Formats: sequence, C-alpha cells, structure tokens
Amino acid sequence: MRTLLILGIMLGLGCSMAVSLSAQWTFASLSYRYPVKTISFTHPQVTTPITMAYMEQGPSEPKGTIIFIHGLGSYSPAWYKQIENLSKDYRCLAVDLPGYAKSSKGTYPCSMAFYADAIAELITQLQIQVPTIIGHSMGGQIAMTLALRYPSLVGKLCLIAPAGIESFTDGERQWFRENITINTTKLPLEGQIRQNYHLNFYNFPDDAEFMIQDRLSMRSAPDFENYCYTIMKSVQGMVNEPVIHAIGSITQPTLVLFGAYDQLIPNQFMHPGKTEHIAMIAKEKIKKSRIQIIDQCGHFAQFEQSTIVNAALREFIQER
Repeated sequence: MRTLLILGIMLGLGCSMAVSLSAQWTFASLSYRYPVKTISFTHPQVTTPITMAYMEQGPSEPKGTIIFIHGLGSYSPAWYKQIENLSKDYRCLAVDLPGYAKSSKGTYPCSMAFYADAIAELITQLQIQVPTIIGHSMGGQIAMTLALRYPSLVGKLCLIAPAGIESFTDGERQWFRENITINTTKLPLEGQIRQNYHLNFYNFPDDAEFMIQDRLSMRSAPDFENYCYTIMKSVQGMVNEPVIHAIGSITQPTLVLFGAYDQLIPNQFMHPGKTEHIAMIAKEKIKKSRIQIIDQCGHFAQFEQSTIVNAALREFIQER
C-alpha cells in the first residue's frame, strides 16, 4: 500500500486504470477540443523516428507563442483552460510528450534532457521565435532543463508547481527504481485512481472528471504497456535529474506559481514539509524570478484556479 500511495503522489495523475472497455480503444480515440498536429524527429538515443502530437490554437496575428508542457501521467488537455483564454491573443501549442497520449510510444529514455530535446525540436521545426514556455509539475522540470540546455530558444518561463527543485538521495532514487515498475503502474483499480487524482486538488472540480474517464479508457489500448513504461522511466528521469543545482544559471524571466495546499510537492512521504519552502528556493536560486502562492489550491493550479493562474500568466507574458 505504501508503494501505491507514493506512486500516486509521484504521478500526481494516476496512470493505471480498470479494464472495462473494448479492446478497439486506442490512444488515437482520445477526443481533443482543439486541432491536433504532429512533428516527427529522430534522437540519438532512439532507433526509430518519434512522432510528437500537439494541439494548436490562436489568432491569425498572434502577439507571441506559448508552448505548454504537461506533467507526469498527464497530457495536453490539462491546458484547456489556458488555451481557451490565452489563444485569443497568443499562438498556443500544448504538447503530448513522446510516450504520452496521442504521441508515439516506445522504449524512449524519458529523461528530462530527452524531453527538453523534443521541445527544442518543436521550436526549431516550426521556426518559433523565443516562445514563452509554461510547464506543470514534471513539465516545469522539463521547462527548466530546456532553458539550461537551449537558452537561446526560450523567451520566458512560467513554472506551475514545478518538480526538479526538490531533490532525492541515492537511497531514495534506488527506492523508486525498485518500486516504480511497469507492473506497479498497472495495479490500482478505479478507486485508487480517483484517489490519486483527488490528491492533485484542494477541491476536486467536476469539470476535471474527463481526465479520470480518459485514464480509465487507456487501459484498453494495445500499447498501454509502453505507456506504463513511459511513466516508469519518467519517474526515474525526474528523481535522477533534479535541476536545483543548476537553476542559478537560468537567465530568463521566470514566474513560479504554487497552490498553497499542494499535497505532492514536496513528496510528503519522503520529505514532509511546506510547499512554500520549495517555492522560496526557486525564488532564491533563479535570478529573475517571482513567486505567487495561490490560496485554496492544490497541485493542479492551472485547472483548479484557472482564473487566477490565467491572470498571472497574462500579466507576466505582457511585461516588457
């Protein structure tokens, strides 16, 4: 039970589902609200071409471009409320990271560097000029890794409940390697999945139910095991590649948002403590940063308190 609970906390969005749907269901069956496009690219650590899907929405003459990066066990619809608001003025692209949702599956490295390389490919192929990068949880860790690896490609950073600032000991990392496996990501049934989702929120909103239903459907996908492999490797990537010792080199203006009642950061089983402490470390280390703590809000701030988050993002992006 302790393994399952810690897995739920690490995932934020539980990755295992009950089998109840037709075997005909595939990840392509996911219904998205906005047009989906793809890019293909190669990577030195992968033997086959990789396809990365992304939703795109925006005006004909945007004020700029925003790229949204989802968290562990999540997908691009996590950003619906931001796309709806910000796409009135900005070109918005929300990715499904390789191994997730509508993107290709495989035995990918799923490291933070690998995912930063994937976002760099998107920026380069689409010839996007210094976009704003917005990342949630693991996506925040990827965003910081991107800014460190490819500083010339990134304009501003917006980090929502970012992972990577909390670090883990050698023993803790070994625990994750031994206990977060393909099989353990398959074990929980619907009740545990719902509990994992509820951990993301201060008050679980009714309009987030679609995420649970999508996750329940995924168990029927033929390549679900590859998806669980992605989760396992992503957890390893997160704990093996913290950015805390490098973020002092981030030069981009950075906004850091945390929910005051985030139950996932820091990891409450291994590092009991207050989320505000992690936020203050980010403020201290990242030179051009500011933080905002949002009341009555959990880990999934962009969905639970979207009005506050959208206003903060708009103000920050518009600043000269």
